[in-house]
Amino acid sequence: MRIGILSRGQASFSTKRLMEACRARGHSCEVLDTLLFSVVVEAGRSSLLYQNRPFVGFDAVIPRIGASITFYGTAVVRQLEHMGVFVLNTSHAITVARDKLRALQLLSRHQVPFPPTVFVRSGDEVLTAVERVGGAPVIVKLVEGTQGVGVILAETSKVAQAIVETLSTVGKNVLIQKFVEESRGRDVRAFIVGGRVVAAMRRTALGDEYRSNVHRGARAEGIALSSAYETVALRAAEIMGLEVAGVDMLEGNDGPQVMEVNSSPGLEGIEGASRVDVASAMIRHLETVVDEGAVGPALRERAVLSHGMAIGELSVGDKLSGKRISEVVPNGVRVLSLVRRGASNEAPERSTQIATGDVLVIYGRPERLRALGAPTPTAEPAPRSTTP
Repeated sequence: MRIGILSRGQASFSTKRLMEACRARGHSCEVLDTLLFSVVVEAGRSSLLYQNRPFVGFDAVIPRIGASITFYGTAVVRQLEHMGVFVLNTSHAITVARDKLRALQLLSRHQVPFPPTVFVRSGDEVLTAVERVGGAPVIVKLVEGTQGVGVILAETSKVAQAIVETLSTVGKNVLIQKFVEESRGRDVRAFIVGGRVVAAMRRTALGDEYRSNVHRGARAEGIALSSAYETVALRAAEIMGLEVAGVDMLEGNDGPQVMEVNSSPGLEGIEGASRVDVASAMIRHLETVVDEGAVGPALRERAVLSHGMAIGELSVGDKLSGKRISEVVPNGVRVLSLVRRGASNEAPERSTQIATGDVLVIYGRPERLRALGAPTPTAEPAPRSTTP
């Protein structure tokens, strides 16, 4: 296969490890600087230019989108999807995971545990918000941030209020979150590839630092996850629609508390701590889903995603009305969303009852979609996401 790695950091540890893994498994690999793409939008046609030349000939792309270029990076990934190039994490999934508030709203809907959180914009609302999450100290967190940047421990309500007021003057959106004292300076990361935890580590901050990011000097050790932590991590990644994810969890008295779901998790910390070749696990997974020749010529013309996977729409008629999704869609096909009267329900539960007029957006191998009688695939791909 010819694989592209969408990354601004050719010299970064993660990018170099992915390149090594690709080449070790016999694939050609190129690092593509995200900001050197031009997105060409024309009626009825999607294309990309890379360094002012047509971008063609790639079988798959692994997105490594940094937080500072989320908007542009996901626009490039979305264009790749429209062109039929397989991407390991979709633009929709990356966008949802990168927005901390949106991610928590989705996790909340599916009963995934995380610390109580309040979204505020005005300093006048802070004192009530702090009480709502259990009182000071609290974590004040930017809605968009990474590697611990924009995460502040406020020891008192007044300090929290001052922080929010300061950040709001420069247009920053912030969350106030319960500080899980028993997990101070410590968290667990589960690295997930293709619906499986391939490695896990516990990170412990040094000294008085409350943020356990490896980039901030935290000590990391490989661990075996308990079933409770593994279940929560897999559920969180599935709900986000991420094939590759780093799920960070606090070790609360009541069990795992999801802190963040990272769509571009770094490899240096996890590989060093766990001694697992995570990069190769990612490439092996890519090989299983990018199956050249599995798509027939007729379906290839209609498929949004090429090389072995397709997205389609299954319209619900009177015969299916009243059934549950699990009774209609087999486990091998993922239900990305349920559209009802124009409203989209992302990653619906498999126990959801469907009705005449509903549309299920589904994802899977073409032969499985054909068996369901799925009509023309969608014009824009929805997030890949397994349902429970």
